[in-house]
Amino acid sequence: MSPFDTVLVVDFGAQYSQLIARRVREVQVYSEIVPWSITAEELRERNPVGIILSGGPASVYAEVAPRIDPAIYELGVPILGICYGAQLLCLQLGGEVARTGSGEYGRTAISVGAPSGLLVGGDGPLDVWMSHADSMVRPPEGFSVTASSLEVDVVALESPERRIYGVQFHPEVVHTTGGQELIERFCLGVCGAKQSWTRSSVIELATEVIREQVGDRRVLCALSGGVDSSVTAALVHRAIGDQLTCVFVDTGLMRAGEAEQVEATFREQFEVDLVHVKAGDRFFAALAGVTEPEAKRKIIGELFIRLFEEVSSDLADIAFLAQGTLYPDIVESGSGDAATIKSHHNVGGLPDDMEFELVEPLRQLFKDEVRAIGEELGLPPEMVWRQPFPGPGLGVRIIGEVTKDRADTLREADSIVLDEIQKAGLDRAIWQYFAVLPTIRSVGVMGDERTYGYPIIIRAVTSEDAMTADWARLPYELLERLSSRIINEVKGINRVAYDITSKPPGTIEWE
Repeated sequence: MSPFDTVLVVDFGAQYSQLIARRVREVQVYSEIVPWSITAEELRERNPVGIILSGGPASVYAEVAPRIDPAIYELGVPILGICYGAQLLCLQLGGEVARTGSGEYGRTAISVGAPSGLLVGGDGPLDVWMSHADSMVRPPEGFSVTASSLEVDVVALESPERRIYGVQFHPEVVHTTGGQELIERFCLGVCGAKQSWTRSSVIELATEVIREQVGDRRVLCALSGGVDSSVTAALVHRAIGDQLTCVFVDTGLMRAGEAEQVEATFREQFEVDLVHVKAGDRFFAALAGVTEPEAKRKIIGELFIRLFEEVSSDLADIAFLAQGTLYPDIVESGSGDAATIKSHHNVGGLPDDMEFELVEPLRQLFKDEVRAIGEELGLPPEMVWRQPFPGPGLGVRIIGEVTKDRADTLREADSIVLDEIQKAGLDRAIWQYFAVLPTIRSVGVMGDERTYGYPIIIRAVTSEDAMTADWARLPYELLERLSSRIINEVKGINRVAYDITSKPPGTIEWE
């Protein structure tokens, strides 16, 4: 049971379940995601102050439609249903849902009618974000309709006496006017939750948990220099001090200048016990001939662990491995009911016979929360706001076999991408930006001579949490500078392309 007042998000397979949880946390109320199959008794044991039923892709009338335990409605815990969640509570409590032929998608104007504990009307219609084919057509007995649209009579309903509310639209999406305020009114007003989910409270709890788990034994921290592992190292060091040894494995797949920055920050500034393992040759040998993305991730993940085990054999009483696993890592690696999108090297790529017990203080956090905690811990801004970088490094940005020469080529192109976007002042506005090297070649002309070189693909996306992302609209002038510099400065490159795929359907990384 969480020590914080908790709002549980019941997941029906929605695209936005993670976003709902983040929106609740933005109100400084802790939130976790649970599967729709959770029973009323299991839910009672979690002692939530509120429950949010997420949207979902199914029809409530489908043969295999997910439905919650009806006893959940009798727990006396406030409930907010969103989209599918609203339709489900409407149906299960005796109302009616139907496919009227008037589905709504995208931005939609609604009118707020009756006084509501959640909805606040204005002088005119409110713009909200819709995505539904079925519609609520009759509320359950004892419920009032509080909003409607041109196409649908029942857009929002509520029973303040039972503290059960439903909205057909998505308040968690930024396109919904007043959506975050609605979530805040539910969490603070209806649920009466305390705003205890703060930077300092998260740090204090994590410190206590680490100390209790570790005791007087020693911990190795997998330090890559990225924000996740850096915050993990700082947090574990705060909890146990000299019991921590950080291991920085130079895989040969790091970005330009990465090793030097790690040394300067942790050995000199924080005075952490740091072991620098130079293992590029071993990684390139292990990856020779391997082209399948999942295989590359698992090879890199296992070799990481074997190297940590080798280091620990020279140290006394090493029983734990600390690593910067985040909540999106768990979700994308197929935790619980979620599908495996890709195995993150620190989740699905870990070997079964690993000798360490894991310490993962960031496991329930989103990236923006990790950055906030990093600032609170005093990490330098250039590290806190550093570009996200996958654990397998450039190994999953080289599409095809990974070799030292290809890694050197990609590293040089990637440094140009980072340099130009920073010079343009867009480094804080863009979530992630980097270069990708596909191992295909195409014909080009340079200096009146035929070339047969590799392309570089530039990837830049905007996002809030990496669960969804949109391609960044970089200025044409910037794209032109990037193309010119990469082709002129990086040997063997004769073509530059820009990836304009959002997530979904793509992922941020190419592998």
